[in-house]
Amino acid sequence: MPSDLRQGKCQACEGGVEKLADDKLSERIESVPGWRLEQGSLCRDFQFKNFYETMAFVNAVAWIADRENHHPDMVIGYGYCQLRYATHAVKGITENDFICAAQVNQLLE
Repeated sequence: MPSDLRQGKCQACEGGVEKLADDKLSERIESVPGWRLEQGSLCRDFQFKNFYETMAFVNAVAWIADRENHHPDMVIGYGYCQLRYATHAVKGITENDFICAAQVNQLLE
């Protein structure tokens, strides 16, 4: 596990990757400010001034998702975007979800 999640790389989810235990989730959530654990997913809501800024953000998240081959569920509208990460292959949250959340946070730094 990298000391800085933003520098991490997602691992293939099929075979060998396990979901994180509840105690690990409680520890890891502190490493991604603004994110919360909700219904088996790592979630965050983002607000923007307008649709253009929202879509610019969504496109940047799509670039991260493509590069990492790990894709969030998104709810998008005028001035907002909600992201939800969970690793569907293991029906839970993995280190991959935290890596992507950290990289998304870096977009806004």
